[in-house]
Amino acid sequence: MGKRGSRSQSQLLSILTKKQKKHLRDFGEEHPFYDRVSRKEVKPQICQLSESSDTSNSESEAENEPEQVSGYHRLLATLKNVSEEEEEEEEEGDSVVDDAEMNDEDGDADISVEEETAAESTEMQENVALSADPKGKDGEGPAVTSQESPEEFTDAKHESLFSLETNFLEEESRDNCSLKASRDPFLQHVNNELKEKEIQAVATNPKTIRQLKWPILGQLVFSSRFQKVETFKPPKDIYLKSLHLQKPLESTWTKTNSRFLSGPQKSNSPFTPLQKELFLIMNSYRDLFYPERTALKNGEEIRHVYCLHVINHVLKANARVLANNSRRRSQKLGVGDDDDFRDQGLTRPKVLIVVPFREAALRVVQLFISLLEGDSKKKIIVSNKKRFQGEYGSDPEERPPNLKRPEDYEAVFVGNIDDHFRIGVAILQRSIRLYAPFYSSDILIASPLGLRTIIGGEGEKKRDFDFLSSIELVIIDQADIYLMQNWEHVLHLMNHMNLLPLDSHGVDFSRVRMWNLNNWSKYYRQTLLFGALQDAQINSLFNKYCINLQGQMAVRNVPTTGSISHVLVQLPHVFQKMEAGNLASVIDARFNFFVNKILPQYRDAVMSHTLIYVPSYFDFVRLRNYFKKEELNFTHICEYTQKSGVSRARQFFLQGEKQFLLFTERFHFYKRYTIKGIRNLIFYELPTYPHFYSEICNMLKATNRGEEATWTCTVLYSKYDAQRLAAVVGVERAAQMLQSKKNVHLFITGEK
Repeated sequence: MGKRGSRSQSQLLSILTKKQKKHLRDFGEEHPFYDRVSRKEVKPQICQLSESSDTSNSESEAENEPEQVSGYHRLLATLKNVSEEEEEEEEEGDSVVDDAEMNDEDGDADISVEEETAAESTEMQENVALSADPKGKDGEGPAVTSQESPEEFTDAKHESLFSLETNFLEEESRDNCSLKASRDPFLQHVNNELKEKEIQAVATNPKTIRQLKWPILGQLVFSSRFQKVETFKPPKDIYLKSLHLQKPLESTWTKTNSRFLSGPQKSNSPFTPLQKELFLIMNSYRDLFYPERTALKNGEEIRHVYCLHVINHVLKANARVLANNSRRRSQKLGVGDDDDFRDQGLTRPKVLIVVPFREAALRVVQLFISLLEGDSKKKIIVSNKKRFQGEYGSDPEERPPNLKRPEDYEAVFVGNIDDHFRIGVAILQRSIRLYAPFYSSDILIASPLGLRTIIGGEGEKKRDFDFLSSIELVIIDQADIYLMQNWEHVLHLMNHMNLLPLDSHGVDFSRVRMWNLNNWSKYYRQTLLFGALQDAQINSLFNKYCINLQGQMAVRNVPTTGSISHVLVQLPHVFQKMEAGNLASVIDARFNFFVNKILPQYRDAVMSHTLIYVPSYFDFVRLRNYFKKEELNFTHICEYTQKSGVSRARQFFLQGEKQFLLFTERFHFYKRYTIKGIRNLIFYELPTYPHFYSEICNMLKATNRGEEATWTCTVLYSKYDAQRLAAVVGVERAAQMLQSKKNVHLFITGEK
């Protein structure tokens, strides 16, 4: 079919199906196969074919041939085929499609462009509808699509509220939602256009490193590979108006954060001293690593401030898109004006929040609602709220009443601790849509395991990671817990971050920023990393994957006193230093040192009741196999041991029937059982959590039978364990021990 007149085309566009609209948008004309036949009998019209009709047939035939290039490059090459007049008329046609027609076609009332492409095939929908699966916690696979699960979307009435493409800023509120371009850090960040020379020089530029001292955060290390970046100091006073917060956050933040403010501080500043310094770094769009976040002390305080930053970023980004929608609708654009409207990425998701448990995701969503709602009488629309509370909430009666654990354990494992989940959240016009498909979401909240089941691995047929292509803000909260779950999932996630998508997902390339098209998104992505400890693996993640053009800031406070000061029993501590040529040989060096130097001292029956603490599961398996091969009298407890096996092992060890007990760190992290009958302790490697050292040592007093004189404690360490050693014995003593070539003997006279 040739091109039709503008009047007839605008009328016919309103009844086109999604597939017809997509073909019209891609190729500038309708597909010859889709001849519309109305229900009423009309006289046939004779249309003269234009010269371009032959090319139309050739293009349609070419669709059946195997593609040699990706959909991304194919659509990018066909942008010039669509005229400006057709684009405007197509947008008009999209805006008048009612919800009934959309529901009649694919069972979903969402009219966003991202889902037009997804509705064409069932296989594509399985990859796009990446919302949380109620059966996901049982490990049955990725979430089902909206067609397979009719109850997936229960807010069809308000579905159109969440589509960025068909919404505009209201005239009366345009002034309130407009972004001030003067000193807004958001605009300064996204509008900062890098040059090709700067990108090429990143790999060769030496890192600029500066030491900073802040009142609350302490020692900060600022680093950057972009030479133009300058550091800054925190001001004494901070005001909400100077932070460029998007409305209504200026009014809602004070009430939401009031639980952490008291006395004169509540009237002077809406932030706590810690929140003030953290938000100043976040608002400057620098990468941040804060290793002093604990669930018992400041966990909720930090969660409040990064949720404020997330909502502020999303509201600004969406307000810019809506404002440009209004401008495009109110005026006819010239060919050279398209660059003024580049306001989005290749896919819609902008923020990724990685949390370990469903309880953390529940609290994040509750903070989002509180920040958007505040104390206003007008409630915001929250779709699927009841279902979300049912799947992510918890029943207090399910927890055993007699379960007594340390305070830090209770703070970490509170509420629903399922670690397999993912959920998309769309935010627009005082409305929150939960369980939104990932490609129609602004914020993604997931666990590493929940994302790994979607991303998949090499060779898997059903895998998708295009939704990570345009992530602008990544928050990894409670990073230390992922060391106890599976750190490989986090590394796998970061390896698939900000890659070019394999499909277009209905994106309008005239609205995509140039740095997204150039595959430079990783230089604009802000990464916020929060954990409870300094660890080599977390440091490596921050140094390798955080290359933000604004620079990186890491808190590097050294511990003055170690956790050994909390040991309450009289116990001699012998730290034996082993030599290793390089980091790769540490594992083998430790095993050989233990087998040849340490284990022979404990083979005698006199050295019974020996507990061997093993942080790594792989080291545990290696030791277990060696003990079986040597036919040593031992038992073992790991995170995979069943409850009955744990009871038997504890009883055998207490009665002395088993001389050795192999004990993994992950079991202690998840259970915190008190092991009775310990007389000799061997730390095969220093614990990941410093306070685990004192907890294990204090287990000796559980069975105090006047045997204190025979208690021993041996610790293996190398020069590559500097961080863990400093957290246990303190930085000054650790420095002396690392320089010394002899074994160090410490005697702790604890409280009786």
